[in-house]
Amino acid sequence: MEDDIDEWFRRRYFRYFEELMNEIDELFKESFKDFENEVPKELVRERNLPDGSKVREFGPFVYGYSVTIGPDGEPVIREFGNFKPERRKGIEVKKLREPLVDVIDEEDRIRVVAEVPGVEKSDINLYATETTLTIKVDTPQRKYYKEVELPAKVDPKQAKSTYKNGVLEVDLKKTKEESKGSPIKIE
Repeated sequence: MEDDIDEWFRRRYFRYFEELMNEIDELFKESFKDFENEVPKELVRERNLPDGSKVREFGPFVYGYSVTIGPDGEPVIREFGNFKPERRKGIEVKKLREPLVDVIDEEDRIRVVAEVPGVEKSDINLYATETTLTIKVDTPQRKYYKEVELPAKVDPKQAKSTYKNGVLEVDLKKTKEESKGSPIKIE
């Protein structure tokens, strides 16, 4: 009698588990179908396999973040990549990849270090103002874009940059803080 109950329970449990797994499988298939429709066409490729069949490839998809401690002792979280998981929208995929960037605030200068692999030095466009640095790459293979808010005012005319092994480093000299007023003598 106990063996019959155990067998009945096992069958029922496994049937329930199998139905649950089938439902999850269907949900994944629907999600991937929706995802395929949202991927920019520049991130979809087809290639022929040696056996003559074709396969569709997607990507690259990059997402990450870096955490540093700011000058006020609070954590600074910077995201990078070309897609971001969002609770309300699902996954948002962009054509442009946001590079990983570190901003190093030193006494008399600000250094910005960015990872932009897979491009030539001549493909990188930099533009600086007193308060921002913009990094842009637009090639058929790679597209990067990042506007960096600088922690202090800089002199963009004195900026220097280097690029080696996929790492871009920009050195920006801080400007002297001008007096916001002048003392007034009381008569």
